[in-house]
Amino acid sequence: MSGRVVVVGGGLAAGTVVTQLREGGHDGSITVFTEEPRPPYERPPLSKDLLLGTGTEEKALVQQADWYAENDVDLRIGTAVTSLDLAAREVVAGADRTPYDHLVLATGSRPRHLRLADESGAPVVYLRTLEDSRRIKSALTAGSRIGIVGGGWIGLEVASAARNADAEVTLVESLDQPLLRVLGPEVSTIFAELHREHGVDLRLGASLTGLSRDGDRGVLEVAGADPVPCDLVVVGIGIEPVTELASAAGLTVDNGIRTDERLRTSSRDVYAAGDVANADHPVLGRPVRVEHWDTAIQHGKVVARNILGEEAKAEALPYFFTDQYDLGMEYVGSPGPDGYDRVVVRGHRVGDRVFTAWWLRDGRVVAGMHANDWDAISDVRRIVGAEVDGDRLADEKVPLSEFGAE
Repeated sequence: MSGRVVVVGGGLAAGTVVTQLREGGHDGSITVFTEEPRPPYERPPLSKDLLLGTGTEEKALVQQADWYAENDVDLRIGTAVTSLDLAAREVVAGADRTPYDHLVLATGSRPRHLRLADESGAPVVYLRTLEDSRRIKSALTAGSRIGIVGGGWIGLEVASAARNADAEVTLVESLDQPLLRVLGPEVSTIFAELHREHGVDLRLGASLTGLSRDGDRGVLEVAGADPVPCDLVVVGIGIEPVTELASAAGLTVDNGIRTDERLRTSSRDVYAAGDVANADHPVLGRPVRVEHWDTAIQHGKVVARNILGEEAKAEALPYFFTDQYDLGMEYVGSPGPDGYDRVVVRGHRVGDRVFTAWWLRDGRVVAGMHANDWDAISDVRRIVGAEVDGDRLADEKVPLSEFGAE
């Protein structure tokens, strides 16, 4: 309860660890290092509320700036950690060395870059920071043209916000549907229809052959189509965990920092949390790295409880949500590397986007979601992981209450 805790990171996982430690009675020193010029903050608003103009930057903060001083937390903003000395149990930031009894690595992820875009000289942005969100927001005006490369969650949420501002949108995706690898054709088609109905120019199964600058604008060049001039190009082709500190220090790294089910790394009293943690999952029975909001919160809570002397496990199922136009959805579970062999969609009708969807493998539900059916989330959480008869699950006359453990 009185050990020295050092947290490296400026996102939701870092902010949650610190909050939970103080609320749980930890009275030792806490030091937080974040490279960004502000306290830890949540990232989902960057592509949602902030772009839509329905949220504020202050609301995105995990805690207001004065909370840290009031709770005796040494918050070092704009400070990069340069190395970890695991033998001496110290965190090195330039000439400064800060000792720890417990170290938490919540270094998060960075956007994957597209060399073609980086070398083009065109106005290109990757969405990861508040500054990135501000730049995109400033470009979302009536009549402006936004180019988006990548049909994942970030690309679709930016497209939704842009159309909400009456900007013109062209989205280029190499796969035949947006979110195809995540949702499968049965559900990804619904998202494609949604965006087309709202005026997005979806270029699916498309090959981006070039990106150039023309004055202050960028020009997207797509195989077999006319060039598309854009006031701003947003590239959203995924993220990768920031593991350089961990790797250089000798921690085990494999698609993130590897941890056990309690989020402990290969070094005593060093934890990893959030995007960067590839953690043994006690329910799913395999390592899982999740890049979503809820996992950052749950990991933060688990790490804090373990530092406080409990034996907590990161056993919550992966969860995420999105809001696009009039469609809001929540998704629970993870098909993992083995994927799924069947998708069941219940309730979807042409023009009606109130439905549930289920991903099955060998008769077991590995993931589930609802769209605009907010009362169904308890069913989704209960049924994911259960063995079911797929044909009965597909029969809409059979209520969802008959599936899963009570």
